[in-house]
Amino acid sequence: MSWLLALVLIGVSTPTATPPDKVDATTLNDKVLFGYQGWFRTPSDGSPGGWSHWSKGNPTPETMAMDLYPDLSEFSTKDLFQIPGQTIGTKPAWLFSSFNPNVVQKHFEWMKAYGLDGVLLQRFVTDIPKVRSEGDRVLLNVMHSAEATGRVFAIEYDISGADATKVANQLQEDWQHLVNDVHITGSPSYLHDGGHPVVSIWGMGLSDKSHPPSEPPPAMEVINWFQKIAKTMVIGGTPAYWMQLNRDAKSDPKWTNAYHQMDVIQPWTVGRYGNLEEVDRWKADHLVPELIDTAAHQQRYMPVIFPGFSWHNLNPQSPANQIPRLGGSFLWRQAINAQSAGAKMLKIAMFDEVNEGTAMFKAASRRIDAPDQGYWLTLDADGLKLPSDWYLRLAGQITNAFHTHKSLPADPPKP
Repeated sequence: MSWLLALVLIGVSTPTATPPDKVDATTLNDKVLFGYQGWFRTPSDGSPGGWSHWSKGNPTPETMAMDLYPDLSEFSTKDLFQIPGQTIGTKPAWLFSSFNPNVVQKHFEWMKAYGLDGVLLQRFVTDIPKVRSEGDRVLLNVMHSAEATGRVFAIEYDISGADATKVANQLQEDWQHLVNDVHITGSPSYLHDGGHPVVSIWGMGLSDKSHPPSEPPPAMEVINWFQKIAKTMVIGGTPAYWMQLNRDAKSDPKWTNAYHQMDVIQPWTVGRYGNLEEVDRWKADHLVPELIDTAAHQQRYMPVIFPGFSWHNLNPQSPANQIPRLGGSFLWRQAINAQSAGAKMLKIAMFDEVNEGTAMFKAASRRIDAPDQGYWLTLDADGLKLPSDWYLRLAGQITNAFHTHKSLPADPPKP
């Protein structure tokens, strides 16, 4: 039996012919959402800057800041920018800019084609002045693309690197800007729950100093403002060890009160386990008890799953293909465990995160499909022949399982 036929028989197939025209934007229930960075820039894309997030300065094989090379075969070269001095065989190598509405539109067209719900758009507090000086172009790209394709979106603030003395005011002022000036909550695609706009705040409680507020009381004030004044439903992007108050989480027991004030707990698990055995231990040690705890406090729980991890170009001291994807088995096991533990919603990290090698969008299948120069992670890294849309296919099956409440097959698909 061919690997493609085997996958079709277990339900991992190409996009359905009639994907849902419109995702229900009135509830978080049964949603599977991607994180969406949208932070890529290139010269001549209309943005004020040049290369951003693709490389550390002008791109060379030594300065690239991303491992996973995207499949760009469906894009017009007029919407791409050539990488100086890099080639794929005899052809030039290209990259895209999130500033380009055609690029974001294509991403959302893929989401619709594979039956995916939408995104939590990352909005870094430290980048707010920059993105507002750009006219919130990427946000508008996401909003218009979500509306055009019937997908949903919501803001996920990332507080990494923010000033503890300013972060509360920055969050409040920016949210008011987004509501009153950009009118995001008036979009039919902006995700609501129980009649309230959904907002995620990622990073509070992490043990390093770069994630303010550093103490529980100001964190609770931020959460209270969004809930009581802004009338939003708050997802809290917490440390993985939020319940244990150790490792990546601050140890002050008062943080427990802050976590329990959040409407939804979303622990950050990327890199916290690296193989199938550790994935299963995580279910027993974290997913099950944390679902019990959040239910006892009238909260909901959004596990984070990821396909693999590699950031060798960004951090050369780290090994290439650090957490192998195993042809999708690593992602699949996490999804099965989240569903069987009782989770009713899910976040997949991430749709377009090529820097850490967690991107789920179409990626180069074979090493020969990526630039000849430098190191690149491609989907054949584990010795498997996979189509470029493989992870979108898997995400579609996972999303369908959460929508229908039907259990995913216990055995992961194997090419």
